[in-house]
Amino acid sequence: MSTNNTNTNNTQTDVPCTLDTCPLSDGIITYQPNIAGNAFFVAVFGVLLFVQLGLGIRHKTWSYLVAVVFGLILEVVGYVGRIQLHDDPFNFNFFIEYLVCLTIAPAFLTAAIYVTFARVVYSCDERLSWIRPKRISIIFMTCDFVCLVLQAAGGAITSTSSGESQEAADMRQTGVNIMIGGLAFQVVSLFLFILYAAVYAWRWHAASALHYRHRLQPAHSTLGWRSLVFGLAIASVTIFVRCAFRVAELWRGFQSPLASNEVAFMLLEGTMVIIACLCLTLGHPGLCLDIAWKRIDAVSSVDLENMHIGK
Repeated sequence: MSTNNTNTNNTQTDVPCTLDTCPLSDGIITYQPNIAGNAFFVAVFGVLLFVQLGLGIRHKTWSYLVAVVFGLILEVVGYVGRIQLHDDPFNFNFFIEYLVCLTIAPAFLTAAIYVTFARVVYSCDERLSWIRPKRISIIFMTCDFVCLVLQAAGGAITSTSSGESQEAADMRQTGVNIMIGGLAFQVVSLFLFILYAAVYAWRWHAASALHYRHRLQPAHSTLGWRSLVFGLAIASVTIFVRCAFRVAELWRGFQSPLASNEVAFMLLEGTMVIIACLCLTLGHPGLCLDIAWKRIDAVSSVDLENMHIGK
């Protein structure tokens, strides 16, 4: 993998590599990112960013707001980096801008999913959960933090190791391996979360059908409530698919056939994250939970049974 921005051309003259002086195969990535496609992602994530800011401030869902907004900002910056790479695929700084931002952004989105799911458990019946709702947030957000630290550390190591020496190449590979470790850990933790959430949903559905339907069904059958629950489910699955793809992509290197396939990248990275962000916006908890975001942490499911949840 070539990761310097002053490659040597075929005449061995030490000049900065450009599309006129070096073959594209010498670039950090072996293709020129499509401007229109990447600009589309910048535009969509930018619009969702402003919508999330408005919804979060209006409904005072502060922890959800911070997590989603940070994720969306990183998505925007990452795709701007890909646009910059179109004219200069040899620029190491543009490459790091795209790589690090798009790698760590979904960790913030999953944090928003975790804190919201804990509130879903509160609003349904926490007695059906093997883990207390607050601990659900703590456990999976701790996993998210570990993923974020590993990915950020790997990106930092990679970003400080430009050059063509063997030492720099080894350092870059170390950084990439750490990023792969962070992504793999994210895949495992997200899979466990999806599994736990699915088991809880099954237990709640069975319990409400047998014992509590006359009390719980009216509160949890509205369009807003369904948007929230199905939105969290779809967002979790799409981010899981995206993380699995990035592990496979990084595992084989940046010049592998998978990493060189921009269509696969746009479908399994960009499109998956857009679907997740759309779900987290259309199913925004401020629109779906008719309870103050902070207050729900302080009440029990017994208290919530008599409150209207959803609009």
